[in-house]
Amino acid sequence: MSRVLIIGCGGVATVAISKCCQVSEVFEEIMIASRTKSKCDALAAKLAPKTKTKITTASVDADNVDELVSLIKSYGPDLVMNIALPYQDLSIMDACLECGVNYMDTANYEPENTNDPAWRAIYEKRCKELGFSAYFDYSWQWNYAKKFEEKGLTALLGSGFDPGVTQSYCAYAKKHEFDSIDTIDILDCNGGDNGCAFATNFNPEINLREVSAPGSYWENGKWIEIPAMSIKREYDFDMVGKKDMYLLHHEEIESLAKNIPECKRIRFFMTFGQSYLDHMRCLENVGMLSTTPVMFEGKEIVPIQFLKTLLPDPASLGPKTKGKTNIGCIFTGKKDGKDKTWYIYNVCDHEESYREVGSQAISYTTGVPAMCGALMMLTGKWTTPGVHTVEEFDPDPFIEALDKYGLPKTISTNPILVE
Repeated sequence: MSRVLIIGCGGVATVAISKCCQVSEVFEEIMIASRTKSKCDALAAKLAPKTKTKITTASVDADNVDELVSLIKSYGPDLVMNIALPYQDLSIMDACLECGVNYMDTANYEPENTNDPAWRAIYEKRCKELGFSAYFDYSWQWNYAKKFEEKGLTALLGSGFDPGVTQSYCAYAKKHEFDSIDTIDILDCNGGDNGCAFATNFNPEINLREVSAPGSYWENGKWIEIPAMSIKREYDFDMVGKKDMYLLHHEEIESLAKNIPECKRIRFFMTFGQSYLDHMRCLENVGMLSTTPVMFEGKEIVPIQFLKTLLPDPASLGPKTKGKTNIGCIFTGKKDGKDKTWYIYNVCDHEESYREVGSQAISYTTGVPAMCGALMMLTGKWTTPGVHTVEEFDPDPFIEALDKYGLPKTISTNPILVE
């Protein structure tokens, strides 16, 4: 019997929870917990008639370690699935360590308050030493490795699509297709249309921070940072068509550079339409993407958090969104002494995702891998103590699970390369 505590009840969590309930032989009992218990109750009521999984709910403040510890001890889970916000990764990891429970999440840690002096000092030192300035990086969670090892616990980081599936694609390529990998280009294309003038496909605060930050990539053993959105390429995506894509900094580059050390270059590209970019630049120019508090009518507010309240909830976009996503990795390298190129990717349909679980494909492509990562841990396939990213584990059972539960792979042996 497996008992799982799932923290979070947003768009991605809804997909992950729905998929857990499709695998009741493993996820026999789950508890859904978030600040807003009514959301958990509503989802539990919707899913209960369709599953053998026993579902309970709870209220918890995921920033409060004492509350988390109390909940974990009272429920006694085999695994805590953190599908809340990246701000809360460390507090949930602290609680898991205190309670002796395995941990997983879908995105690496970043702070909510980027002006905190203690965090800022460490951040600025990292910027100077490593050469990239994104607010998110793995170092904070990698620092927990010894603690998890000593307690015999496993922490799985970033089991979404990117990061997550993209890293498993890299591990699969390394295991089966290449003797050595020279370059990796990760391409994330959302060809969907939600009909909104401006909306983000996941948490607006996290999304807009990521997109507006300087881009960076790994080349010849070091980071190269560039102004935001300054490298643009056009690519013809299978089942989507030609789209403009831009080079961004992304977290899996950091772990892939560590775990595939022979790789000479690793880049990440994401597609954006011109309307999205025009809106984002306008908002940035007037200060609405700032994380620095300002005074408004005698109250302190954070501009980007205020903006978040004005934008459509990503969870509401499901019935409006049409089109497909295409996310994958293009590799160059050598096999048996010969040059080789290879491309592995997934195409996911927004409308099909909505028909199955009531969410658009962006949430679907993150929620399904979250369930599959938990499945690997609960069935004993991924159990190495410590703090690990997806590419450190055997990719075969994970990719088999993705194929089975809604994100089948497609392979091209002669892909067009990105300049």
